[in-house]
Amino acid sequence: MTRVHVGGLGRIAVLALPSLIVLAATGVTTGVAAAVQERSIRTSVVEQVSGVASSLAELPEVRDAVVSVVDAGAPGSLADADALAPATAALQPIASLVEGASGVSYVVVTDDDGVRITHPDPAERGEVVETTIAPVLAGERFVGTETGPSGATLRAKVPIVDAEGRVVGVVAVGVLESTIAADRARALGTLLPWSTGALVAATLASVLLSLVIARRLRRADAVDAESRQVRWTTDALREQAHEFGTRLHVVRGLVEQGDDEDAMAYIDAVAPGLTSGGGAGSPRRGAVATASVAAVRSELAVSGTALDLRIADDAVLDDEVLLVVANLCRNAAEAGATSVRCTIVTRDGTVTVTVEDDGPGIDPADAHRVLTRGWSSKPDETGLGRGIGLAVVRRTATERGGSVLVGRSATLGGARLDVEMAVAP
Repeated sequence: MTRVHVGGLGRIAVLALPSLIVLAATGVTTGVAAAVQERSIRTSVVEQVSGVASSLAELPEVRDAVVSVVDAGAPGSLADADALAPATAALQPIASLVEGASGVSYVVVTDDDGVRITHPDPAERGEVVETTIAPVLAGERFVGTETGPSGATLRAKVPIVDAEGRVVGVVAVGVLESTIAADRARALGTLLPWSTGALVAATLASVLLSLVIARRLRRADAVDAESRQVRWTTDALREQAHEFGTRLHVVRGLVEQGDDEDAMAYIDAVAPGLTSGGGAGSPRRGAVATASVAAVRSELAVSGTALDLRIADDAVLDDEVLLVVANLCRNAAEAGATSVRCTIVTRDGTVTVTVEDDGPGIDPADAHRVLTRGWSSKPDETGLGRGIGLAVVRRTATERGGSVLVGRSATLGGARLDVEMAVAP
């Protein structure tokens, strides 16, 4: 009887163990997803307030209005609301409009003594700010969480600089921590039903069949993947569209060379199921490389840009290398270069792609963000977004254990980008 009892407990333990594993896995996954979501929300808010503050500080209307009252006060006799009234009348409508349009909690503009020119609360106008201001008036930027009249806020402060380079005021933009907490709660509320549903389904399935348990566990993983996909769908679609454009140039190059069979094989390789299989097999690597180079050269020629391509004899032009070359050369042409030099060498298991141009080059102040997705020094005339090509280059190099170095060409005078990555196996 004791043996039967022990056996029964063992069976219960076996049935309960998968449920406990599912419970632990789902809890950890939910916790990680919640932490990632919170970090993503806070990062997004930092970028939001920093971007709004920087844009307003550079706006001529804001600068002129602040300059007009720069002498309204002095260290011993600060300006009051009446003295700042002309600037307030000009800037408060702009601040209110930006608050409503961008979703920030407040936009505050101060004079060179830290006296508020604008504030959502009229009673706070003409008052000196209570939070960190001296370093910003000295020309530094500030991003952090502080407590002011509106409560605890994550804020960015940017100095307003006149034509002579003097700091004449400050733009402060903030989002209430309570608003961030509400966004986090909404995001978690969206995530929890999926996690809970996966847990319940997997627990019930574990009582019936171990095979069903595995299926439910995979579903929980799919839920987690879906939550991540929601956050990155837009960027992924933009990047795919960008890469698809590059693929189309290769197909066009193959067709122009009369390599119809290679073109069909290439289409089948990059978009399986799109054709009836007329290009069965793999395209010749040499044909794809030749077509890719011809397509890049042709595209640059349309912009009036000459391409000087130097390829070492032992260099292998696989798809990733060709993708890097196409994006770097296209980016140089779009930046206004008339001459682009691309060198490809292989050494000690590493392929190095170096692209130099005679364009305006990259401002050293922008070097740290030029590879960031969505950032571009060029206007977006298409409305579809820019700043994709170099981000694709960085991702491609990183996936192959490499890196991207941004600098200036010593020979051509423009930009120089060196991409290193492991040779494809």
